[in-house]
Amino acid sequence: MQHRILGRTGRDVSLIGLGTWQLGADWGEVSEADARAVLDASAAAGVTFFDTADVYGDGRSESLIGAWRRDNPDAELTVATKMGRRVEQIPGNYVLQNFRAWTDRSRRNLGVDTLDLVQLHCPPTAVYSDDAVFNALDTLVEEKAIAAYGVSVETVAEALAAIARPGVATVQIILNAFRLKPLDDVLPAARKAGVGIIARVPLASGLLTGRYTHDTVFAANDHRTFNRHGEAFDQGETFSGIDFDEGVEAAREFSVLAENAGLAPATAALAWVSQLPGVSSVIPGARNVTQAESNAAAGSVPDLGDEFTASVRELYDHRIRDAIHPRW
Repeated sequence: MQHRILGRTGRDVSLIGLGTWQLGADWGEVSEADARAVLDASAAAGVTFFDTADVYGDGRSESLIGAWRRDNPDAELTVATKMGRRVEQIPGNYVLQNFRAWTDRSRRNLGVDTLDLVQLHCPPTAVYSDDAVFNALDTLVEEKAIAAYGVSVETVAEALAAIARPGVATVQIILNAFRLKPLDDVLPAARKAGVGIIARVPLASGLLTGRYTHDTVFAANDHRTFNRHGEAFDQGETFSGIDFDEGVEAAREFSVLAENAGLAPATAALAWVSQLPGVSSVIPGARNVTQAESNAAAGSVPDLGDEFTASVRELYDHRIRDAIHPRW
């Protein structure tokens, strides 16, 4: 497993991390035993970075990680959580009083005095230009409630606004073979500023595994069923905003690229994103041990090279760009 420095946090983390949305909610049922097995398998495979949020299962994901940490006190682990989605999404709710309440809850769930990294969870765009918000986050650092803070964003414009903030340690953004816009400006800006990039939705909600067909059906409580058109939250979080049937066809083309490189599609997708200059960690989710182990293995794949990147860009340009590039 390769490692990178997580931006301005200064922390050394695994190139492949673990996203734990699946362990909380919105991906079908995952039992506590299966969730613990995923955490065990990820750590055993060299993963040292877990990403969660206070709304994943209303704290279930955080609490599972907290319990795992208590049982594995010697594990070298950085845990990032998120806050801000437990209330109506208006800028006026992003204030110090709420930040204290939310971080106190997350500290209890995770069983720590100081949170390693807290990210604003895709806040309203106006929040990025509000100095008082970032002053409040600085206060939490001073009070040692949090060690560092970052922002999880929906758009490139929001990412660039966050990177310009001197206290922002990390920016989390959707980045995968079907979402290439961050390569143009966000990754270079983050590298220049020393801000870490956490790449989320790296498999486009599973499309890039190449396992789905036009007839694939997901559980009713899976966001890939109920949020295809942004009914519950930003559409870009589900299949990267791509029409499902178009995504299936694009994934078939990507699978050919992966096979030509001698890799399974999911492995190639994760390895490619992780190897982009400026990416600190990639956070695929896993619902079982096999997925966790397979994801982690991508962190040791040799460099895929410029030819693979050129092929990814060509696929993006002819299949996806027109529908996706202008939106996020």
